[in-house]
Amino acid sequence: MSYRAPLKDMLFDIRHLAGIDEIAKIPGFEEAGFDTAQAVLEECAKFNEEVVSPLNWPGDVNPSAWKDGKVTTTPGFADAYRQYAEGGWQGLQHPADFGGQGLPKTIGAACGEMLNSANMSFALCPLLTDGAIEALLTAGSDALKATYLHKLVSGEWTGTMNLTEPQAGSDLALVRTRAEPQPDGTYRIFGTKIYITYGEHDMADNIVHLVLARVAGAPEGVKGISLFVVPKFMVNGDGSLGARNDVHCVSIEHKMGIKASPTAVLQYGDHGGAVGYLVGQENRGLEYMFIMMNAARYAVGVQGIAIAERAYQKAVAYAKDRVQSRPVDGSMNASAPIIHHPDVKRMLMTMRATTEGCRAMAAVAAAAYDAAHHHPDAEVRKQNQAFYEFMVPLVKGYSTEMSLEVTSLGVQVHGGMGFIEETGAAQYYRDAKILTIYEGTTAIQANDLVGRKTARDGGQVARAIAAQVEATEGALAGNGSADALAVRKRLAAARQAFLDVVDFMAGQAKADPNAVYAGSVPYLMLAGNLVAGWQLARSLLVAQELAARGEDVPFMQAKIATARFYAEHLLARAPGARDAIVEGASSVTALALEAY
Repeated sequence: MSYRAPLKDMLFDIRHLAGIDEIAKIPGFEEAGFDTAQAVLEECAKFNEEVVSPLNWPGDVNPSAWKDGKVTTTPGFADAYRQYAEGGWQGLQHPADFGGQGLPKTIGAACGEMLNSANMSFALCPLLTDGAIEALLTAGSDALKATYLHKLVSGEWTGTMNLTEPQAGSDLALVRTRAEPQPDGTYRIFGTKIYITYGEHDMADNIVHLVLARVAGAPEGVKGISLFVVPKFMVNGDGSLGARNDVHCVSIEHKMGIKASPTAVLQYGDHGGAVGYLVGQENRGLEYMFIMMNAARYAVGVQGIAIAERAYQKAVAYAKDRVQSRPVDGSMNASAPIIHHPDVKRMLMTMRATTEGCRAMAAVAAAAYDAAHHHPDAEVRKQNQAFYEFMVPLVKGYSTEMSLEVTSLGVQVHGGMGFIEETGAAQYYRDAKILTIYEGTTAIQANDLVGRKTARDGGQVARAIAAQVEATEGALAGNGSADALAVRKRLAAARQAFLDVVDFMAGQAKADPNAVYAGSVPYLMLAGNLVAGWQLARSLLVAQELAARGEDVPFMQAKIATARFYAEHLLARAPGARDAIVEGASSVTALALEAY
């Protein structure tokens, strides 16, 4: 089944929830209103549907291959990437100063979803380049920017993040890769990095590795890590490519999913040391890398939404086509397509509602990012930055965990055929699993939500968000329709559950950290559930108003029905999650270690 971008839903969110026309009032974004968003998204949809999506299944069955230090990507990938770069898609939301288009994240995120729905393995290459661009924009010297940014923004060159080592996964304090200062101001890099997405490939002329390493004499732990640019090929003074640097791909991983994306093991310094250039100041590398990580974490959340959308589309198409059994209500005397069966509808509605809820949440978060970085009013920037930072672990954690549920349901809708690889449903399930792991596992997102985003400020930002939710409840009550009142009931209960947990987290973080962190992931899931449900409640109010005016009534009715389903079937989970977190912590840690 071919992919079709959900343009109506994306544009609805961008216009009515994210407020793109308000973003267009911010200096620098004057040309980025709704008409621009629509034109860009339509062109993006066409490219991804026609060029990138057809390569998704071939990439799974004929993935990237490594031989003698070189990686050959799936046939068709290099040509598609050339078209991607020539179309200016890499530079969509990067500064015009370096050849980008300078569009808001609100538009860029929707384009990112389409690319990942079309082909997640392919999309990972531009995603990592985005991270490298962000780090250089923030901390790179003028010389590094001049040498690398134009080529990265144009997509001529690609970028990577090199954090992980065999002994240093999430605990970067254990990084051993070393950097030796040279008289000319460069460094020589020695070490091994693993899990490097697109660390070697044949799609671009050069690969710009951003590498965490430790300079001799640096402090122990994470305080002694520095960040370096290490290009695959050296760059001459005139911008042309020079000699091959001393960084080599010694293997690629054989993976459960995202098979077409080469995940490389890179060896630095086997032949005298790879030449590296310090980014920013020594021993501040982790701080800079987190700029890349935060950009990547949001983008991975969008990947979850993207793969869920693809799985939903495939499941709907199959459910409309697969004939099996008579409907239970006797409405048909013969076997019917399985979409007539209530439980299949329940599964499809769960897939649809969670995907749309997370898409709405991500769109609103992107709008906050745009305001936080570009609004002329310092107070507006501050408020939006706090909101966006709270949203990042939710977009990453909730959307990716949600994608596992959705892609699993997609297999279930297919029944036995879903377990057969040729149908393609299983690929989405396998591809989705990595999303809860890379760029910080769900538990790491939850630790961030508890420690940095809730306990640190005593729950102030969390309660401010709850106050906004409560305002939406008031609007639902004022609306008075049966759908609005049903959603209000569940939204209010979920908000109260969230506030109870925020009080518990903020109040007990220091006194009983084991109890708090035992519930950290359930807290993240509850918070994500609440925010996604809140955005769908806002959607319902808009959809009812537009339907009353006669605007695209079938779409608006579907939006209302989806919002109500989310409230009654997904938001309804929140009170139970509250009880498990607040009252069930002791049973998490009760079992003696030797009893496991």
